[in-house]
Amino acid sequence: MTDDVRNIVLGVIAAGVSATLGWFTRSYLWRRRLRRKQAFFGLPENSECLLVVNRDPGTDGAVHRHDVFALLELSSIVKDCSAHVQILSHDVGRQGYGEHAEFCVGGPGSNRRTAAHLATLLPGVRINTDPEPGEDRAAFQLGSERYRLETGVAEYVLLARLTGSQDSRPVFLFCGQRAIANQAATRYLARNHEKLARKHRAHSFVLLLKVVNSQAYGPDVVEVIGDVTRTAQTPPPPAPDPETD
Repeated sequence: MTDDVRNIVLGVIAAGVSATLGWFTRSYLWRRRLRRKQAFFGLPENSECLLVVNRDPGTDGAVHRHDVFALLELSSIVKDCSAHVQILSHDVGRQGYGEHAEFCVGGPGSNRRTAAHLATLLPGVRINTDPEPGEDRAAFQLGSERYRLETGVAEYVLLARLTGSQDSRPVFLFCGQRAIANQAATRYLARNHEKLARKHRAHSFVLLLKVVNSQAYGPDVVEVIGDVTRTAQTPPPPAPDPETD
């Protein structure tokens, strides 16, 4: 074997080894990223999860188109994790939480299960569900702060990951003042889940997001107002008894 042939053979072998190592490295990193994603969403391979669908209160039981888009975002996450989804209407999902991962779309005015989760897991959140028009319609009350809806200009949404215990599967809430805010929250989660997983790990969190100028930008421009986990999980002080005044 001449030197030229030997060099060609060694070059081919080196290229093959490099390609194999590169493939194994990419495969390892991809699998590690997938495992982290599955852990964050509580969706191990072939597991079941619940997708709780709300109803647009202004229609005869229809789902708002922005909520449909939100459901599609969530379905893509479930598919990426190689899990399976069970779709439930908000008014028939009478079961506990923690056994399966759950994604709950819509505020308490359109989703009874969201209302139940807020009362049980986030007692510090107050949301005005009065259907009559007014400046406080759909307003969020968090501690001493109130966040009012400005349709098409500033719309707020709570994005929460909640766990009842260390071994329970998480409940994700997308509780917006309007359907487009629900979609904005699901899109924000899909884009930022790796950052959120690094920051919060397996712990519960509640973020208050603001959808900016949705009449021009749709659900794409979102500001993080803050992490309101402590406030949302703290029950408000009892109202004073008027008979003691």
